[in-house]
Amino acid sequence: MMDIDIEKYFKKADLLPAIIQEESTGEVLMLAYMNRESLKKTLETGYTWFYSRSRQELWNKGATSGHLQKIVSIHGDCDDDTLLVKVIQTGAACHTGSHSCFFNKIM
Repeated sequence: MMDIDIEKYFKKADLLPAIIQEESTGEVLMLAYMNRESLKKTLETGYTWFYSRSRQELWNKGATSGHLQKIVSIHGDCDDDTLLVKVIQTGAACHTGSHSCFFNKIM
């Protein structure tokens, strides 16, 4: 695991929003949440792990679908309360089968 102090990202809450972005295009693919354990697993494995708020358990993105997200880089924001995770996406990022979860245009 990378030698970083992950506790600084959890000073405000136990769940940390993670914006997932396609490295090659800059497209925002999804927003998910990480807890301490999922962030540690992400850093250890090089693939995204999240905390499911609905199921209240860890999940490895793409473990069952094959639509994996290989980490290219992770950046914390200026307040240390949100992550930007750049990935190489295999297949669709969205559970609907869409490449990005952001396909419902409002305006």
